[in-house]
Amino acid sequence: MRENSKIGSDSIIGSNAYIDHDVSIGNSCKIQNDAQIYFPAKLEDGVFIGPGVILTNDRFPRAVTPEGAPKKGTDWDPVGVTVKYGASIGAGAVCVAPLTIGAWAMVGAGSLVTSDVLPFALVVGAPARQVGWVGRSGHRLTPTDSGGLVCPQTGDYYEVSEGLLVPVGGRK
Repeated sequence: MRENSKIGSDSIIGSNAYIDHDVSIGNSCKIQNDAQIYFPAKLEDGVFIGPGVILTNDRFPRAVTPEGAPKKGTDWDPVGVTVKYGASIGAGAVCVAPLTIGAWAMVGAGSLVTSDVLPFALVVGAPARQVGWVGRSGHRLTPTDSGGLVCPQTGDYYEVSEGLLVPVGGRK
């Protein structure tokens, strides 16, 4: 962990994880082994980062300037990945900044995320594409006869409204 990083209470950081300077990690997060989290990443509370996940910070990476001189810290504009409350990023995924992973979203292992992920969305692949929805338990939601979605683990009921998943309560 580098200088000025903030790690919230009850968070767990695995071995060989790299936490760059000025990174903000919320409470009750779990960062697995060998993850790399680069400034200016921000992780809200309850975020899971799987082993070997990379959160990048440079849209135009180069070792040298157009003139051939070594790049300095002032020769680029760092951009970050924001991971919202309760979201999970699976092992070996790469998130190319700038982007936001929405609350309770799930990024499948090995995915290459190049654009924002909606709250509760399940994304997989390279580039990552949405293939479904997940509930707060992390289980994939299943359709109901009434047109909504239900979590098979908790029984929580959801509806899609204007392209976003909305929790609406217990099983219907």
